[in-house]
Amino acid sequence: MPKLTGTLLWYWAICKREAWLLAHEITPDEDDPYLELGRFLSKRAYPRSKRRELSLPGMKVDLLETEAGEVVIAEVKKSSRFVAAARLQLLFYLQRLEEHGVYARGELRFPKERKRLEIELDVEGRARLKQAIEDLQELIQEPLPPPPQRIPFCRRCAYRDFCWGDLDPHAAPAPKKEDRA
Repeated sequence: MPKLTGTLLWYWAICKREAWLLAHEITPDEDDPYLELGRFLSKRAYPRSKRRELSLPGMKVDLLETEAGEVVIAEVKKSSRFVAAARLQLLFYLQRLEEHGVYARGELRFPKERKRLEIELDVEGRARLKQAIEDLQELIQEPLPPPPQRIPFCRRCAYRDFCWGDLDPHAAPAPKKEDRA
């Protein structure tokens, strides 16, 4: 079974097909301008931060800092549009750190919007994360990816050519009524 990562959870929360493809090592267009923008933003935002990325197996945290003796990990996102997905990703990181004896507070940061959102690994967050991990593991075990579904994220997705070919994802046929249930 593929290794679970925070990034994989983020993709799962947005598009199940994209998560399946990534989990099965079908790589997206690495030159996609939206991927490049995300990498740029992650590296260039918060230049005064004393500590940058933290990498551990299954996780790559954008920022690690200490504030008043408290460990703070932060994920930098270009927009708060997919905040639920980003929250799951950060909850995963907080839980992984806790498993290694590091208790931290999380922050989602949206520099273009000048917003910060605190994330804590509380009872509700743990339950949501546990369910998401179970659902993701079930998805990954499927022999084929789910069929493409038109969602707002498609036009910015690095897999859009894989799912839609030369079609504009917003011009793709809408799902049949019986498929939407």
